[in-house]
Amino acid sequence: MWKILIIDDDFQVLEGMKKAIPWEAIDAEFAGEASDGAEGLEMISQTQPDIVITDIYMPVMNGLEMIEKLREANFPGEIIILSGYTDFQYARQALRLHVSDYLSKPVTVDELRTVLEKVIKELEAKELIKMEQEDIRKKLMLYEPFGQQEWLKSVMTGTSHKWVSGLNLPPAEQQHWIHRHHLVMGIELMSTIRTANLSLIDWNLFRFALANIIQEILSEDWPESDFIELHSHHAAIMFHIEPSEPADASLGRIRAIGNRITDCVLMYLKLNIRIGIGQVKTAWQEISDSTEEAFLDLLQQTMTPQLGKPTSLPSDLAIRPIKFYQELAEAIVYSKEETASQIVDAYIHQLQQMPTITPAYLQYLCTELWTIFAYSLYSVGIVLDELFPDMHLPSEIMQIQTTTHLQEWLRAKIHIIATSRHWNENSKHKEAVDFMIQYAHDHYAEEVSLEDMSKKLYLSRNYLNQIFKKSTGETFTNYLIQVRMKKAQALLAEGKHLIYEISEKVGYKNVPYFSSIFKKYTGMSPSEVGKSG
Repeated sequence: MWKILIIDDDFQVLEGMKKAIPWEAIDAEFAGEASDGAEGLEMISQTQPDIVITDIYMPVMNGLEMIEKLREANFPGEIIILSGYTDFQYARQALRLHVSDYLSKPVTVDELRTVLEKVIKELEAKELIKMEQEDIRKKLMLYEPFGQQEWLKSVMTGTSHKWVSGLNLPPAEQQHWIHRHHLVMGIELMSTIRTANLSLIDWNLFRFALANIIQEILSEDWPESDFIELHSHHAAIMFHIEPSEPADASLGRIRAIGNRITDCVLMYLKLNIRIGIGQVKTAWQEISDSTEEAFLDLLQQTMTPQLGKPTSLPSDLAIRPIKFYQELAEAIVYSKEETASQIVDAYIHQLQQMPTITPAYLQYLCTELWTIFAYSLYSVGIVLDELFPDMHLPSEIMQIQTTTHLQEWLRAKIHIIATSRHWNENSKHKEAVDFMIQYAHDHYAEEVSLEDMSKKLYLSRNYLNQIFKKSTGETFTNYLIQVRMKKAQALLAEGKHLIYEISEKVGYKNVPYFSSIFKKYTGMSPSEVGKSG
């Protein structure tokens, strides 16, 4: 409820105002009274009213002097002057002090109600802005680490064009290494008999354990570094190097860290990893070049043992497979078939410009991409094998002999994935939406957010919002508001509860905010609904 304080040295005016203000109708309460400006300042400090109604001419301290002191102290409430003085000089001074309204005595009940309703609407608007700003601030704090990681990944993979700010300077948290040199180490988790039959859940657990081991080693051996998870069995470390350190010395230390990581992963997880190292770059804008060099190093290690002899591999950075993997995975996850096809066509065109691209390399690409698709889709609740139940992957991959074969194969798979991902065609999606609907009805009195749903369902916030809106036609936030407002209407109809009690029962600790949301939803304030009921 809105708190109103009245300041006037005329006792009859004070009593008349208390009777004339339609307290219940405007959802307000009496905060107190004072008979002069000095006493008024003290009462305002004690009660923190939302609205102050004050006379001008009073003993000890007049109203305008009091208002001036309130403005100096940044009083956030609204001020209405009610005075017997209609002198223009007073009105002009009141205007300078940004009062909400200037009324001349005597004032009618209708005039008073009209002014108070106008001022309360202004307060509601300010409260909404304040709440929205606070909500944004909390979300920014929540998403800040996520944003930093995504920015680092975009720099590492060469997709930083998506981050407009990233084209100029790194975020503040990364600017301490802006003048350092950089080197990227690529990490590949090797496929073995032990990992071949792992579920994606178990694979995620291994990735989590791998990340913990690597980050612990880096904190001891090279704190000025960033570990980034890439796609499925790939990860990378960005090392930030003091320009004064000799290149041979830093490279030797980094290789030693790579060996330690390899040994620890084998010891604790019984898994094999392969390490690839890029070249040192003097500018952070060139970090993605070091990433591509690191993974081309890994590719060379992978391909040569497969064929038992040196293999002709693309060595030109124009190929940039890591950037290709990242952009294609994102397009697949968000079911953007046209975008994914364009990415494939552009990459195939690059491959066709290379002098020698062997079938072995193309088949390797197929295997890598299929693994990346499976992992990326699983993160949004799609099991790739369920979309291709009769597929025999090894025999299909063996048939890929040319870049055209690869292009046609990828386009066909992308089309099936994109057209099979409607929420109502996937039971997991329907289960997720049903869970969210039920949760909103069961927990409307608590603080509930899309972030909470994301943690409970292990699906990304954006994807959850997407499938929920497809199902219900509403965002989850709007749906939750509707549930709360319907419950509030039912409680008001019972006539057993005060407005602040109903506000708390439907999940709002801030009563004015609840009232403004309720009025926006129903067209009436809670007090008006309660009275009509």
